[in-house]
Amino acid sequence: MNQTPRLVLIAGATSASGIACARALTEAGAQVLAVGSNQTRLDVRLAFAKARYECDLTDFAAVEALARRIHEDHGPIDSLIHLVGGWRGGKSIVGQSDEDWDFLQRMVLTTLRNTTRAFVQDLLDSPSGRLAIVSAQAVTNPTPSNANYGAVKAAAEHWVNAIARLFSKNAPNAAAVSWVVKALSEKSAEDAPAGHTPVSYLAQSAIDLLADDAVAHNGTRMVLPSS
Repeated sequence: MNQTPRLVLIAGATSASGIACARALTEAGAQVLAVGSNQTRLDVRLAFAKARYECDLTDFAAVEALARRIHEDHGPIDSLIHLVGGWRGGKSIVGQSDEDWDFLQRMVLTTLRNTTRAFVQDLLDSPSGRLAIVSAQAVTNPTPSNANYGAVKAAAEHWVNAIARLFSKNAPNAAAVSWVVKALSEKSAEDAPAGHTPVSYLAQSAIDLLADDAVAHNGTRMVLPSS
């Protein structure tokens, strides 16, 4: 990481991937702000973070209030790593339920729209703004049983690419990327299921994202290594 400290907001921080990224970034010298839906989990799992904030990221008014509080406490952020999501499958096209669609749209896409709208000006104003999400191989390898999930992930990538275009026109030192995995695993590289990406690999990608040369990846799908 070429410039430290960076102020990095991790949304969905209490997940295994969020904890791994938060710890790696903290150890690399970044200042990590952890955001999640439960304050107790945040305090227990991310005691090492610079600060922890409970917020319903599906509620734009709540996210706007979060942004105001963070600006008051710490100033503008430099990076947003958005790890909020979830997975729902189904049996073929007729098995893609409205309940699952609503869940995925709310957790994957609505939370991304809310956090980026609230913090995009920070990223534009930063000397090296960064945005990253975790996307899925399902976007380019659609199956009937994964139609809901793949469609919402594709929409999330489109949203990130729109921000990448904004960066290219207004913040040439910024980068927005989609990290692509089949699935994430909490296990080590030796023990993770074949084709799954250990969260330790994701954490390294988070560190690499803050490097100055990461701007070259603006608007790209970065396929992460797997076990």
